[in-house]
Amino acid sequence: MTVRTRIGPIGVALAALLALAACSSPDPEPAPSPSNVTVRPTIPPTKASVPAPVAEPRWPLTGIAGDPAARPALAVKIENTPVARPQSGLEQTDMVWETIVEFDVSRFVAVFHSQIPAEVGPIRSVRPMDPLILAPMHGLLAFSGGQPGILTLVADSGVQMISHDAGAPGMYRTKDRAAPHNVYGTPTIFWAQADADHQAPPAEQFTIARSADRAAAAVAGTPATTLSFHLSPASNPTWTWDAASGLWLRSEGATPATARGGARLSAVNVVSITAAHPPTGYAAQNGVPVPTYELVGSGEGVVATGGKTVPVTWKKDSQDAPMRLFAADGSPADLAPGNTWVELVPAGSGSLTVG
Repeated sequence: MTVRTRIGPIGVALAALLALAACSSPDPEPAPSPSNVTVRPTIPPTKASVPAPVAEPRWPLTGIAGDPAARPALAVKIENTPVARPQSGLEQTDMVWETIVEFDVSRFVAVFHSQIPAEVGPIRSVRPMDPLILAPMHGLLAFSGGQPGILTLVADSGVQMISHDAGAPGMYRTKDRAAPHNVYGTPTIFWAQADADHQAPPAEQFTIARSADRAAAAVAGTPATTLSFHLSPASNPTWTWDAASGLWLRSEGATPATARGGARLSAVNVVSITAAHPPTGYAAQNGVPVPTYELVGSGEGVVATGGKTVPVTWKKDSQDAPMRLFAADGSPADLAPGNTWVELVPAGSGSLTVG
């Protein structure tokens, strides 16, 4: 016997709905495996730029590391005749410029900034080449006096004049030497007279390497032991390389040059500058012409550093511009950190012999 089950309309409808749901449901997606997952690093936003490197402060005239004092350069005119030696203060200069004046004698433009000597002298009068040397430093110039026309040149150069003849404080005559070789002065008193326009430290004059081994002569120079200058019939300084001290030692001819306190005069750099040395319209005793140097323009020179010498070209664009030195390839001929003596060699009559 066959048994038949009857499904009513409601049952049919329910079965149809179940079949439709089964056909329309998607299969579940597999979970991603770890190899398919990319994890990106979290990078925090930049909060500040990288600071620029800070250059180590250095004294502008020597390039020696330190904390430069906020005072101007002080130049002093110092005599260099036999009766003036030994002089006071030259062992503490940053720079010295040796010039030939009338009667073929030499006179120093001694520049102080990083050191303060107790006394300087003997102090003498100004000359026409002084503004050309000192205008770029815009500092102080201490001297004993000068001819009216030359004083005008100095005043127009922008330096502040401190003159013994004008009664400036800090100068006096000593009793152990005869006039006019006995005017001395106190640098601290000179600096105290700096006016509002002459407070700033000087700018760098010659370019100076950060270390001695980077100086132009050290890199490309030729070994040398002596620098024999003929500046005039009355002035023949010699510089001898002393490897033990790492310095050039100065002599007046064959006589060692010393300061009044006994210290040997020396330099880290000796710079020879050859320039025209014409007479001017100014006259000294008996009508002897007062010379100057033509320092605006360019010419030949030699730099001696570290027991080596290298030829250079000097250039000076104007009275107010510092003199620059260049190697044969046109690159700056940097000096080594330390003090510098500049020998101004009269073109045509002066000479330098390197030994």
